[in-house]
Order: sequence, then structure tokens, then C-alpha cells
Amino acid sequence: MKKKILVANRGEIAIRIMRAIQELDYEAVAVYETPDKDSRHIRTASEAVFLGDGPRCDYLNIDKVIKAAKHSGACAIHPGYGFLAENPDFAKACEEAGIIFIGPSSEVISNLGNKVIARKIMADAGIPMVPGTPNLSMGEDGVQEALTFAGKYGYPIMLKATCGGGGRGIRLIESDEQMRKEIPVARSEAKAAFNDDSVYLEKVVLNPKHVEVQIIADKEGTTIHLGTRDCSIQRRNQKLIEIAPSMIGDKELLDKICQTAVKAAKASNYTNAGTVEFLIDKDYKYYFMEINTRVQVEHTVTEMITGIDIVRTQIKLALGKTLSFTQDDVQLRGHAIEMRINAEDPQADFMPEGGKTVSLYRSPGGYGVRLDGFVYQGYTIPQVYDSLLVKLTVHGFTWNETVSRVRRCLQNFDIAGPKTTIPFYMNIVQDPDFMRGDFNTSFLDTHPQLFEYKEAPNEAEKLSKLIAEIHHRGLNPYAL
Repeated sequence: MKKKILVANRGEIAIRIMRAIQELDYEAVAVYETPDKDSRHIRTASEAVFLGDGPRCDYLNIDKVIKAAKHSGACAIHPGYGFLAENPDFAKACEEAGIIFIGPSSEVISNLGNKVIARKIMADAGIPMVPGTPNLSMGEDGVQEALTFAGKYGYPIMLKATCGGGGRGIRLIESDEQMRKEIPVARSEAKAAFNDDSVYLEKVVLNPKHVEVQIIADKEGTTIHLGTRDCSIQRRNQKLIEIAPSMIGDKELLDKICQTAVKAAKASNYTNAGTVEFLIDKDYKYYFMEINTRVQVEHTVTEMITGIDIVRTQIKLALGKTLSFTQDDVQLRGHAIEMRINAEDPQADFMPEGGKTVSLYRSPGGYGVRLDGFVYQGYTIPQVYDSLLVKLTVHGFTWNETVSRVRRCLQNFDIAGPKTTIPFYMNIVQDPDFMRGDFNTSFLDTHPQLFEYKEAPNEAEKLSKLIAEIHHRGLNPYAL
């Protein structure tokens, strides 16, 4: 009987992990809530365990997920990203239940998930960081500490949840008045989101480039990097487009950042796959931001330029294997771009389009094209989860070739029913600054013309619905 690995996640990342599990000759076990009863990740797995009606609460229920793993006979759990992926209590529960957690130890997740502790680890290791504070004291003492810090370093300042992540728990503060007002609000939000109301401050790096480094480490102490990614094109501190490698032309600087990432991973006793994130200012000075203790949404671009299966490597390392390749074996080939195709309306402040049915789905393909998704024609998008439908990743051997390939793919990508980010991305890949590789985190703010486009005509929507009906009723229009 084959051994089993449970995937404690949903959507495209669950499918991507299941494929790696199956290639390693294990059986993949899915979990799901009622809103996901028609999700493709259930069909991809060898078996599926129902967690409850949800929404979201059952995916987040540690006891239910551990029970599902035991019930199915799974020897390991892969948490994917989001949900329980960076929850040290979940990793610890796996450890205590005798189930392999595919990721770093619960202690490492706990240390790096607490941004203040992570900053101390990095400071002790000599990793460059922006000025910041410890956790602010409660009440008026904390407000005074914040105002003193602001008086020394000046505004703007970032107010952050100590246990935050994924773009949540972050507020830009530009005055003493705003500081006083936002600290209690931020504490309340942090408590609701992370069950911890601790907050701290960091001096803002204005309009930086957001560059990250994929690292992999085995339990024997070997730690290597897989090059850089640029994640500067964002909205509300969440990434939209990811590029590998970084478009910064200074190879010496990028090499230094990669070595710093390895140093940071070793300083935190990191094992398995993770991502060390940095901000780079206008003078090309770089600063440690955080370590994400999981596989990233954007891991696909690194896989495309290195040929290394990061998820497969994660699983093998968690099962006790050592790295089968060295730093010298890692060769970066060409460029890769990933675009998150979301069911959102960019022209309405990226309002989610949950609840709508995909009446037509036509995806691109061809050389150097990768799709990671779970959407299909006739699928109704749940309103209770994130809006990501599919990730489009393309590879080319030059930057111009890669951009041209992305443009061709977007032209041949049709998702009718919900509004999506496809036409918005089409504007981006035709923008002169993007085509030059010139962008930072203020890209969307400084390029308002990207939001100027027309939706597909209503006739196309009507035709797509007709095609969908023919498809689902099993009719053959040529046999009339």
C-alpha cells in the first residue's frame, strides 16, 4: 500500500502539491469545506476528507486537520500557503501527533512569525535592517514610545502587527495625530487576525524595490539559494506580478543579497524551503524585511528559471533526505514572469467577483507557458475565499522574449462571467516602463493609465453563456 500525504489547503496550491506527491509515488489526500465541494483539488487527490461546512473555520481547525490525517493514514502534512502554513501551533500539533510537517520546525516558525524576535535574530547576525522598535508598550506608554521614534526618524513610518503577514496588519502613518488614532485600531485588528495585539514600528523605505530570495536548507546544515525574485508590482501590499530573476542590473549587488539571505536562514536555524525578503531603496541599499516560512505563491518563476521542483524538494527534505544538488548546480536560465489571474475588478479598487459563474474558460498554451489553477467552465467562484483563479507563468531566454510571450498568452486568455485582472495585466505588459524592467512598489500609483481599458462587449458574454450551456447539456451542434 502506498504511503499518503495530506494537503491542508485548497485551490491551485493544493493541486500543485498533489502533483508533486503523486510523482514521488505517494497518494495525495485532500481536505475540504462545503463551499469547496465542487473544487478541482478534490478530484486531483486520491481521496478527500470532509472537514465541515466552514467557511474557512474548518480549514483553520487544527484538531480537525490532524484528525483527518490520522483517519486517512497520512504520514505527513503539507500546509501549502495561507491558512495554517505559518501557524507554529499547527506545526507543533503535527510534531506531537507523530505526523511529519512539511516545512520548518514549530520553533523556527514561531520565532520568524514574530517580527520583533525575527529582527533581533537578524540584528545579532549582522543582517542590514531599517530602523525599528521592539513591541510597543500598552496604553499611553506605547503611544509615547511611538512618538519618540517618529521624532527621531521622521514620517512616514510603518505601523505593523508583530505577528502579521501576507500584507495584513500594516498601516502607513504620516503624522502624530494619525499615530495616536491608529495604534489602538491596529491592535484590535491584529488581535482579530493573529490572536496577538502586539504592534511595532519601522521607518518607511520610500518607493523601494521588493526583492526576495528563495532558500532551501536540509537538516544536515546545507543551505543554498535559488536566486532572486522581484515582487514590486503590488496593490495594498499584496503582490500581483512576480519576476525572476530581479531586473536590477547590478549582479554584484544581487549576489550579495543572495549571500545575505543564506546567512539569515542559517542564523535562524532554518530547514526546508523558505523565502527571505528585502527592500531596496533608491540608493540601492538593501534591508531585511522578513522570512516567509512556507512555499510562496510565486515559487513558479524560480522553478522555471532553475529547473528545480521546489515542492518536490520540500517533501523529500521533510522525509529525511538531504539536498541532492549544490549551490554550483543552480544555474539561472533566462527570465520568468508570473501573473495572478484574480476574479477581481481592478477598475473598482480590485473588488472581488465571488459568487459569479465562469461561463467560458479558454486558456493559452505553448512553449514556455505554465498554468497553475483550479477554475473550469461552469465553476461558481465561492465568495468566502481569496479571488485567485489561476497563475500564468511564462519563461523566455531574454526579457523581451518573455514579455512578448506573456502578451501573447494574455491575448489568448478568456475567462467570461466574472471580471478578472487579465485586461489590466494587458495594459501593464505594454507599458514602456514595464518593458524596460523599470518598476518599484509605487508602480500602480504612478501609472494610473493602467486602469483605463474597456470590458469585453456584451455579445461575447451572451455567446460564452450559450457555449457553456451547450457544453453542460452535452449537446452536439453539428449533429442537428
